[in-house]
Amino acid sequence: MPAYLVYNHLQRLNFGEVILGISRLGIKRANRNIVIWERMRMSNLAMEPLVRNAWYIAAWSHELDDGPIARQIAGEHMVIFRSGDGQAAALEDRCCHRAVKLSLGKPVEKGIQCGYHGLVFDGSGACVDNPGEQLNPSYNVRAFPVVERQKMIWVWTGDAEQADESQIVDFPYHDLDEEWNFHFGRYEIAANYMFMIDNLMDLTHLGYVHLSTIGGHPGEQDVAELEAARTERGAKFVRWMMNSTPPPAFVAAGNFEGPVDRWGEFEYVAPGTVLQWAGSHDAGTGGREDRNKPGGLVFRLLHQATPADENNYHYFFSSAVRGQAPDGQANTLFHEANREAFLEDKLFIEAQQEAVSEDPSRKLILREHDKAVAYGRQAIHQMQNAEMSQAAE
Repeated sequence: MPAYLVYNHLQRLNFGEVILGISRLGIKRANRNIVIWERMRMSNLAMEPLVRNAWYIAAWSHELDDGPIARQIAGEHMVIFRSGDGQAAALEDRCCHRAVKLSLGKPVEKGIQCGYHGLVFDGSGACVDNPGEQLNPSYNVRAFPVVERQKMIWVWTGDAEQADESQIVDFPYHDLDEEWNFHFGRYEIAANYMFMIDNLMDLTHLGYVHLSTIGGHPGEQDVAELEAARTERGAKFVRWMMNSTPPPAFVAAGNFEGPVDRWGEFEYVAPGTVLQWAGSHDAGTGGREDRNKPGGLVFRLLHQATPADENNYHYFFSSAVRGQAPDGQANTLFHEANREAFLEDKLFIEAQQEAVSEDPSRKLILREHDKAVAYGRQAIHQMQNAEMSQAAE
């Protein structure tokens, strides 16, 4: 049974109180709350259906420089391109004439030209050139709402009339080129997209999966201070590791010689975006009071899990850092360490998906460290329930 059905009757409950109650051994909580947590803790959190009435990053802006892109987003096969006027667009990757993929064609001034018989479709999906024949208003393909901003191509995959641009995640740091020199990347991961969200919302894996890159000491990760909260659109947490051992990537990029005060602030915006602000300062130098103070290591990342389908997703990430590495190499050193870490995550995330696919009936558990994971799942379940309610009307 999908998780959103399991939780239909739990949506009005304050999971923060339930989790807090369990963290205090549940002694002063009603038995009902303990039962609710146990049901949530043992539910199958892996098999999440797709949310379609949502904005997803479909491409980085620079990806369109080399021509049209064929990409599956939330189950929809689309071609993403930039026409001659510079506007980004996304259409169903299927010509209405002979069903050939439009991604096999080329961008032209008016839109994209099918490579088979030369029909041209503009960003609205209308056929604007029908070689050798008159235009026919019935010749068209599905168009998806597109917004390009902050070096990202956002696509709405659901009901076009519900596309609200104010719901697009704001990440202004991409446009602050003089302050943040971002590196951009994308991986294809064979897993449900929520596995990545869970991975980012519980960082206790860092000391085990990323020991040689960005992790640090496992024992210090396990006892990090954690403050987690439900937000209007997802979940947020802040972790502190005071007087901790810096991992190899931090030593290289931050030029640290001793222990550090390390923090990580993560915000999940459903369905697929996680914003990260993190860093370290030499221990005892006031980094907790002023995270942006000069020196140390401060970095920002944007993580995006855009589902291709239920069992595959596109992992978009961008990273930029301010550090103290010699010769101004902090950004390059840290980005390369992150790339290694992402590949380490990929191994474990895909292994989870493989195991769940082999036996979907077996349940996963939530630990006390999974507070932000639980809040994030509640947010995605609310989006799923909203779509189900609209579909039933």
